[in-house]
Amino acid sequence: MKAVLIIVCGAAVLFVLALLAVGYYMFKVITSRPDPAKKAPETEERYIQREKDRERDKKILFNHPSETVSVNTADGLVLRGWYFPSGKETKRFVIFSHGHKCNGPDEFAHIIPLYLEELGYNILLPDHRAHGRSDGKYIGFSVLDSKDILLWVDYLTKRFGDDIEIIMHGASMGGATVLLANESDKIQPQVKLIVDDCGFSNAKEELCLGIKDTFGFRFDILFPFANFFCKLLAKYSFTDSNALKNINKSKNPILFIHGEEDTYVPTYMSQQLYDACDSVKKDILIVKDAVHVFSYYTAPDLYKAKVKEFIKNTIGDENIPATTTEEKVD
Repeated sequence: MKAVLIIVCGAAVLFVLALLAVGYYMFKVITSRPDPAKKAPETEERYIQREKDRERDKKILFNHPSETVSVNTADGLVLRGWYFPSGKETKRFVIFSHGHKCNGPDEFAHIIPLYLEELGYNILLPDHRAHGRSDGKYIGFSVLDSKDILLWVDYLTKRFGDDIEIIMHGASMGGATVLLANESDKIQPQVKLIVDDCGFSNAKEELCLGIKDTFGFRFDILFPFANFFCKLLAKYSFTDSNALKNINKSKNPILFIHGEEDTYVPTYMSQQLYDACDSVKKDILIVKDAVHVFSYYTAPDLYKAKVKEFIKNTIGDENIPATTTEEKVD
């Protein structure tokens, strides 16, 4: 009997150790800084074409005057980005918030002309911690990024004055970032509007679904172990990213955008957020045939029209014609 007990206890210990080991591995997969040299080449045609489009769009973007800017975090990191002045007299700015294991220029070079050239807004394009040119060992997975992005708001306010107006535009993890920032009691009054392009409603559910989409198995049993290492090493909890839970603490109007064919961050997440949001003005655009972060690539005219329409109907812009999305597309 004693021998059986020892065997059972030993097996239980080994099982827990195995879960800890796999949990640590998954924590590293999720939070490690991306290494471009290790990125596997794209094999699907639409992603191959996106790589080509990104290179073209970045060349066009960096033909505009720009400067490198930076802020310092409370935990000792330097976060870096680019500032693109519109060259026009304006007090309106857009802060972009990129997705998981991407960077500012790759994520948004194709969208920036909408704001910079068509609307004449100034652009701030940061790299989140542990991405691009910014410092950091561990990715903040929207939790830390939602605090970091408010540092960029402070930077703009101190440099350009308290009377500026800021739009936050995020994609995927960056969408969750701007939603969380918009729910924060610390968000500054200069922030006036949020554009959330396929942001996840809560990190736990997204990680469980995303791991299944990537590796083919559900992450639920491993989540507590991965989260244990996240709290121990990265100093935050994945569960602190839950935009859906606090959506009615939002301070500013939100435009939700999502691709109808998105399986990585399922389309229902934006619909849930939109349906639950009663505290601020809101609108939603679901783009037919678009996969994850492909809404603009799939329907650029529709995307631009909806963003302009939402700006016009919420914070206003006299340079945007008073037209509906349907009228614009037709």
